[in-house]
Amino acid sequence: MAAVAQCVRGALLPRHPLLRFSLRASPRLLCVATQQKSTGQNLEEDQSQSQNEQKAEPSSAEKMLTEEKAKLEEQLKEITDKYKRALADAENVRQRSQKLVEEAKLYGIQSFCKDLLEVADILEKATESVPKEEVKEENPHLKNLYEGLVMTEVQIQKVFKKHGLIRLNPVGAKFDPYEHEALFHAPMEGKEPGTIALVSKIGYKLHGRTLRPALVGVVKDT
Repeated sequence: MAAVAQCVRGALLPRHPLLRFSLRASPRLLCVATQQKSTGQNLEEDQSQSQNEQKAEPSSAEKMLTEEKAKLEEQLKEITDKYKRALADAENVRQRSQKLVEEAKLYGIQSFCKDLLEVADILEKATESVPKEEVKEENPHLKNLYEGLVMTEVQIQKVFKKHGLIRLNPVGAKFDPYEHEALFHAPMEGKEPGTIALVSKIGYKLHGRTLRPALVGVVKDT
């Protein structure tokens, strides 16, 4: 302690001559002040070190909050994933429902069309059964009847086409099992095997879907 007082006295006396008397009179007070200052610095250092240790080692409450936060984040992630999957499923259901509705609009008349096909077949057979050589001006009744049948057949085909019903008359085309039904296979000279040589009954497609396959005869290898 004496050494500290001497050091302080040596540092202050040359600069402040007026303090010489007071320092000589009360060296004990100077030493006490120096000790208190040193003690205060030590206390501040201890408090700072304690605070650093508290920061370095989180309390149990902070640990619980951190764990709870992690759990909540995981639950949020799971709920978000479920929500996205539910949205995707709902969109798929909506698209399937919309497709079913559109198909119902397109193909809802197919049973009605099938019934009308029989009428078209009868008209076609009626026009084919009329001898062309008899359709003359000398036979006006037959001529008018034949022309009426032809006009009716043309008009019904226009109505079919308007509603997406198309004829299949595949003479000379390649055999397609999705559009044609083979009644027989026979070798024919000058015909390529696998092609259709004869159409016994006209087929029809409704909006690209085969409504009635054409009944055909197919050429086979000799």
